[in-house]
Amino acid sequence: MRKTKLVDLLRVLTHLGALSPLVVLIADIGFYRLSVNPIQDITLRTGKPALVLLVLTLACTPANKIFGLRHALRIRRMLGLYAFFYASLHFLVFVGLDYGFKPFLLREAIFEKPFALVGLAAFVTLIPLAITSTGKWMHRLGRRWKLLHRLVYLAGFLAVVHYIWLVKSDIRQPMAFGAAIVVLLLARLPLLQRAARRMRVQIRVRGSLG
Repeated sequence: MRKTKLVDLLRVLTHLGALSPLVVLIADIGFYRLSVNPIQDITLRTGKPALVLLVLTLACTPANKIFGLRHALRIRRMLGLYAFFYASLHFLVFVGLDYGFKPFLLREAIFEKPFALVGLAAFVTLIPLAITSTGKWMHRLGRRWKLLHRLVYLAGFLAVVHYIWLVKSDIRQPMAFGAAIVVLLLARLPLLQRAARRMRVQIRVRGSLG
């Protein structure tokens, strides 16, 4: 019963945390608190949460396997869907506000601007992952489900490249996201996971002896 309440609380906090950037953005739009370039402001403020939530999604499995935080797996799908939600908003802002849903302008932008092409590739990569995120699809695809969902790392790296080319000058933040994804990818190595499990066991033994 206690664990159930903890999981429920974790889910509520996840919803609140994931929706807070959107609530703040809507408030800033309503109270005219955007920057002098409002479209660029909205673009960045829908894209960045998508990348943050994507990194948090990737962190759930290592958090469980290395640190034993099993509850992280309970919110992994939720975080992933929120990441896709913000990525969809980001895409709609680009298509609608930037280019007015005009196909010929979009075609020119995508093929003339590398950041747009890479961003589109990242978004397209996320679509099948969002569609197949349910237990039903997991059962239907079997082992292929894990192989398919490893594409999330590709989507993450593409999103980082997209971010770097978008901001152009100060690339410290996108590089930090890229470094985080590399670390989380390395954290999936069996050798590192076994070492972390041994360390946890040693800490528990010392704690019980103490």
